[in-house]
Amino acid sequence: MSKKQKFPHLLGSKWTALQKTFGWRHFQVVNRKNEGKWVFAEIVASCDPNVRFWINAKQFKDDTLWQAGWKTLQEMNAPPDTEEDLIAWE
Repeated sequence: MSKKQKFPHLLGSKWTALQKTFGWRHFQVVNRKNEGKWVFAEIVASCDPNVRFWINAKQFKDDTLWQAGWKTLQEMNAPPDTEEDLIAWE
């Protein structure tokens, strides 16, 4: 039986950095590299293809650094949804 691949949907995924990174917040994964037990992602700024760098893919799991998808500042600063917000009032 083959080993389960770590981060199977990494390639092509889009991310928002919670702090500006090299002047940008929105990035897309364009390449991946497996180095032993580590997985690295090459990411490119969506507005400047000259800004590209490699990052340990495990950092994407840290929600104090990254959010999946491209988020607006308003979405990033909104309080998290709570169960009370989901209750329908009649």
